[in-house]
Amino acid sequence: MAFVFITGMLYFALCALTFAAQRSLIYPAPRSEPEALRGRPGFGQVPLAAGLSVDTFYLPAPPGAPTVLHFHGNGEQLLGQRGLGQLLGDAGVGFLAVEYPGYGASGGSPSEAGLYAAAEAALQFLREQGVKPEQVVLSGRSLGTGVAVEMARRGYGARMVLVAPYTSMVAMGQRLLPFLPATLLVRDRFESLTKAPGITIPVLVIHGEQDEVVPVDMGRTLGQRFPHATVVTVPRAGHNDVLEQDGLKEFARLATFALDGT
Repeated sequence: MAFVFITGMLYFALCALTFAAQRSLIYPAPRSEPEALRGRPGFGQVPLAAGLSVDTFYLPAPPGAPTVLHFHGNGEQLLGQRGLGQLLGDAGVGFLAVEYPGYGASGGSPSEAGLYAAAEAALQFLREQGVKPEQVVLSGRSLGTGVAVEMARRGYGARMVLVAPYTSMVAMGQRLLPFLPATLLVRDRFESLTKAPGITIPVLVIHGEQDEVVPVDMGRTLGQRFPHATVVTVPRAGHNDVLEQDGLKEFARLATFALDGT
């Protein structure tokens, strides 16, 4: 009886610890010094509530061309998005990446609501730059796919690209810690799978077949729930190199889809 009681208490303590620490697990939040970004070409800031702001990296589109609004993965930061932006710029597409609260040199702390607020601020910035709603292409990688899906659910974007997407953060929790009740513990849920059927814009899903973080089956499952989605799985690609395979073939696919939806 005592053993059962002690085991139960330890399990409860583990649940409590996981609940308290979950945001540090979901958002590793790499940091950078402000001078690494601010004042440099392409970098700027957009305001959030309560006097906070987040950093941005912006490359304007040629006249009439679309702009990709990109949301990065949980272990990335804004500084690492310049390469994607420059490749898309070379392809004739505009690019805006927005930092998350608590990441890079941005203030605040990350949360699901905070990431959505940063995305809304980025969309407002594009409106102020004269980018029309039909010229905005939403893009997310890993964690950022949940942000892109929520913005599409809110009616933003003419098209959407999801790279290595998960179905929900609850499902990810169940996969990583199957012995814990993720449904009860996870606060930042990013329920992309339940949102997908109501999103009618064209969607491109790109997922590595050897993804060791988010299983490729999650990408396939999510893609099947969108009314208008194309799912591309990339042989030999893992979680962090799916766009870089085969001589940047998937970068080219992303750029082509951003330009004309094909």
